[in-house]
Amino acid sequence: MPTLSPRASFWTAAAVAGLALWASGAPSIVYPLYESQWHLSPAVGTLIFAAYPIALIPTLLLFGNLSDHVGRRIAILLGLVALGLGSVAFGLATGLPEVLVGRALMGVGVGLSLGPATAAMIEFGGPSRAPRASSVTTASTATGLALATLVGGALVQYAPLPLHLSFWVLVAAVLVVGVLALFLPRVRAADAGPWRPRAPYVPAGLGRMFAAGALGISAAYVVGSVFLALGAQVARELIQSSDAFVDGAVLAVSAVSIGVVAILARRLRPRRALGAAPFVLLVGVAALVASGATHSLILFVASSVVTGAGYSLLFAGGLGVIARYAPAHHRAAMISAVYAIGYLVQAGSAVALGFIATASGLLVAIELGSIAVVALGAAAAIVANAGPRGALTRPVTIP
Repeated sequence: MPTLSPRASFWTAAAVAGLALWASGAPSIVYPLYESQWHLSPAVGTLIFAAYPIALIPTLLLFGNLSDHVGRRIAILLGLVALGLGSVAFGLATGLPEVLVGRALMGVGVGLSLGPATAAMIEFGGPSRAPRASSVTTASTATGLALATLVGGALVQYAPLPLHLSFWVLVAAVLVVGVLALFLPRVRAADAGPWRPRAPYVPAGLGRMFAAGALGISAAYVVGSVFLALGAQVARELIQSSDAFVDGAVLAVSAVSIGVVAILARRLRPRRALGAAPFVLLVGVAALVASGATHSLILFVASSVVTGAGYSLLFAGGLGVIARYAPAHHRAAMISAVYAIGYLVQAGSAVALGFIATASGLLVAIELGSIAVVALGAAAAIVANAGPRGALTRPVTIP
């Protein structure tokens, strides 16, 4: 069977990463319709949100090493099957059970496909594969989030079948990418041993590298919690629009900024990206706090752009450290472990900030969330840049 060239394989893997984030964000535009048409309580809405990380995080932890044993192609295809089935469940949903099943399947699909897709981009990325893979992964995931809000918002607002049509569009996208993934080269598995579920571990000599990557990606994901969870509420109050497309377009500004900065900063070394991120974040979250305090839409859009740039530096820097130095036979497992830590931190911060917003108000939650974001970003920068200069610039060879 013919196979894709390395260049086409790289971009197919990038499409898988983007599709994973599109699927993760696709239901967010439709949730208000579920609540209004199905008369769901806030507690039930929380249950829908929770189904995703409940399925995603164990999948990342237990199956993160799968593609190191069976190959990237098979693991990616399994993930796309789960994403497709989850999208079909949403497309057919007439009540809560189908939505819960669909959300859980999407979590499994992202857990199975995102790590292998990232690892495949490193392996098909050519001579500058590590920095190229980290920047394009960042841009691809940002594109997926932008598609989720823009395409979803447009279809919900202006197309028929607002509860279902956006998910059938997602099914079509999964099918197209799945056909391309069928032709990925059958590269020999990095670890030829038999596969078994295994909790993640950090190989000897890579502890500080792993910590720097995990802190960077966790900080980026907390930015997502603050901005997508709390910032969305600020946006609704400022825009005061019932148009789902307008709301989605405003929220997509941050995703566009993430993608643009990822491409512009692709030659920036990971440790330098992590070192610059806290300063950028400080400006961005200050603008977000000011927009909430002064009810300024201009400040909110400015905060979206700057905070998106900070997210991009954190995510690309954290992933770049892992991408450059993780050994091939542990690459997908380590990438999946870092993603799992990021999602755990994001889930915990989202719940905590939700309680704070309920008890003390939205502005207090934004202020505390902003402090947490800058603190995590600073920790990532310190870990990445502390110690001997060569500590994170020399690959570690593991027998």
